[in-house]
Amino acid sequence: MTGRPVRHAVEVMGTVFSFCLAAPPDVAGRAVAAAAADLRAMDDAFSPYRPGSLVNLVRRGELAPSAYPPPLVEVVGRCRAMGAATDGWFDAWGQPGGFDPSGLVKGWATDRAAALVHAEGVDDFAINAGGDVLVRGSAPGGGPWRVGIRDPRAAHAVVLILELTDAAVATSGSYERGAHIVAPPGRSTGAALASATVVGPELATADAYATALYAAGPPALAWFAPTGGYQAFTLDQRLVATFAAGVPADWLPGPAASGAPSRRK
Repeated sequence: MTGRPVRHAVEVMGTVFSFCLAAPPDVAGRAVAAAAADLRAMDDAFSPYRPGSLVNLVRRGELAPSAYPPPLVEVVGRCRAMGAATDGWFDAWGQPGGFDPSGLVKGWATDRAAALVHAEGVDDFAINAGGDVLVRGSAPGGGPWRVGIRDPRAAHAVVLILELTDAAVATSGSYERGAHIVAPPGRSTGAALASATVVGPELATADAYATALYAAGPPALAWFAPTGGYQAFTLDQRLVATFAAGVPADWLPGPAASGAPSRRK
């Protein structure tokens, strides 16, 4: 990315989506407008707080599977796949109130938004979706994007800075929205984690993995397999970081981090 980036912020899905794009202002404006329109449409479709949403139609039994529109078919399929990939810890059907794919939908909607931005001819951009981040191409000034992983105890401190190109980062924890992530029925997490972070090609999958890792608690990395380009680490309440096998050596916290100790699984 060369030149001054164009920045936009969009309030949707109960949070703020921040866009940083390397493009002329008119191109950037069109790209963000297209992305924002789709994000709002997906919020209308999948918000559990909107009585007429697809989610609530499914909950009330008013929409048969044979009548699911394509976006719902895709989301349901991805939720089932992530349930299998996480040993059942991602469970869109075991949530209070019934079917709730929120642990995947924000990331999935962000991936859709990124595709729309790219379709407008923008190659270098970042989307911060309320703390989850998707980057494509180069950062301002060239080179990789630098994505900070927040210290769960301090809003303006980081425990790790990752340098990434064409990647997505999702972190789950209770420091933004309180205890909104629950374990599936019949399961107990034991000791709670402070946060769980997953990095990979798509934000939808990273989002669902992070949700499941946080819900599962300290034993989570026992079933996490760093396949398909996805890698993860968790922070316990003492900010001890546990890294999944196979994460890059430069992920280990350095002098610029908060000083939290770490270990590999």
